[in-house]
Amino acid sequence: MWMARYLLNRCAEEFGLSISLDPKLFPDWNGSGAHTNFSTKTMRSGVEGMKYIDDMMVLYEKKHLLHIELYGQDNHKRLTGAHETSSVTKFSYGCGNRACSFRIPTQTMHDAGKGYIEDRRPASNIDPYAVSAIVFDTGCNIGKADGLVNHYKAWAKWMETTTIEKP
Repeated sequence: MWMARYLLNRCAEEFGLSISLDPKLFPDWNGSGAHTNFSTKTMRSGVEGMKYIDDMMVLYEKKHLLHIELYGQDNHKRLTGAHETSSVTKFSYGCGNRACSFRIPTQTMHDAGKGYIEDRRPASNIDPYAVSAIVFDTGCNIGKADGLVNHYKAWAKWMETTTIEKP
């Protein structure tokens, strides 16, 4: 993703354009998300059925606000509950529902939990490493993300105070 962003910016530069990864550029338009698909070996085999996914959703609900902190700057502008987005403050999930925090594909539901799930909360300007790590840590109930979370929060705080050239 980092390389794709770099190439996109370099190509845009050739034409005198600038690229924005802001999650919400225009008030009444859909925003830009980095929906993140996730599965485990158990989920891909389907041996524990939908109960496995339902139990996993309980874990994600408990850490919803922590995830939101890691899911991109100004993501609250995109996660309004309108334009096929969930609420930034309330966790939700459902089968085929594009307005939930997590969408369970209809095929996964049809196959009794065999497949993957989609976290629809991350914004387009995410750090893909932070998002991948927290999705894995929470979904698999690892409990070792504190170092990453603290580092990300310190970096985000620093970003608020530094001067960065804007196009």
